[in-house]
Amino acid sequence: MKPLRYVVVGVGALGRHHARIAQGLDGVELAAVAEPNSEQGKTVANDLGTRWVGDYRQVIDSADAASIVVPTTLHRRITADFIDRGIPVLVEKPLARNAQEGRALVAAAESTGTSLQVGHIERFNPAFQEMAARVTAPKYMRAERFSPYAFRSMDISAVHDLMIHDIDLVLTLAASPVVAVEAFGICVLGGHTDVVQARLKFASGCVADLSANRVNPDFRRTLQVWSAGGCVTADLQTREVAHYRPSDRLLRGDLPHTLAMQPGADIPALKEAVFGEFIGTEQPPIEDCDQLTAEIGHFVDCVRTGRTPMIDGRAGLAALEVAEQITDCVASHAWNGNAAGPVGPHVGHTAAISRAA
Repeated sequence: MKPLRYVVVGVGALGRHHARIAQGLDGVELAAVAEPNSEQGKTVANDLGTRWVGDYRQVIDSADAASIVVPTTLHRRITADFIDRGIPVLVEKPLARNAQEGRALVAAAESTGTSLQVGHIERFNPAFQEMAARVTAPKYMRAERFSPYAFRSMDISAVHDLMIHDIDLVLTLAASPVVAVEAFGICVLGGHTDVVQARLKFASGCVADLSANRVNPDFRRTLQVWSAGGCVTADLQTREVAHYRPSDRLLRGDLPHTLAMQPGADIPALKEAVFGEFIGTEQPPIEDCDQLTAEIGHFVDCVRTGRTPMIDGRAGLAALEVAEQITDCVASHAWNGNAAGPVGPHVGHTAAISRAA
């Protein structure tokens, strides 16, 4: 089989791993890395035994597929250059800077028949995959995604940086249109919103609460889903899943609160029996895998076979459109309940500037 000539555009903190993984895949030739920072680009190229160029346009016509791992503001222009030449692209999330740019990329990919995959890497998290296999028709979901300030992705807000992962996950699980969005957020350290709280309401009646915070002392990546089949929780950081569901005894009508009201009820024993006799608990083993390797491997397989990527342009666009609705809500949130008072995520910064003046 002729090697697939792979190009990685942008080899910073994440892009260098795209290059490393692509270089190690069977049947893939890392043809070049494109990086305007010459020192960074040359270092990665030398480590991986490939070519460095400062401008991706120097190698675009020799590529069979590409990863685009550049600041979000550059996604539309660079991705479009590859798509216009019919070159399959894996572009890191979010798909583009805004929904308008995202729609243009999806339209270009569909009109040229070019494969477009968006890097929503959590879909390849084995803990999420285990959760998804256990959830049917969710009615309530809660996601929390917290991290310390990384001093990167500062060109976008926490909505497009962090929360968009969970937007994609809850859209996947709900499989229903979003009919209402509520949100508020605040800028803590920089020019974009750092902390966001959002609520999505779906046509199915499902409700999802999403929290994102990129100024947190530690990492947290959790997702909880309630449905008729019980509650499934997933720690996406540690890859642990727990499934809590009603036992046969509970389904037969042996309700603990009724039993507790009977004369002589053994309350300590009932407490011990809640999880076990009344609520069954299952903690399935989760396979160990590298999500980024799975993601890039999936992309390469789709390029070779012509299959549609699991997270294609339309899936990336759906998450981006909801992210934009959340951002609009954050921008218009009235902190005192009326538009005459403080509005939007920069309230704290505005107050600080006023005090300094």
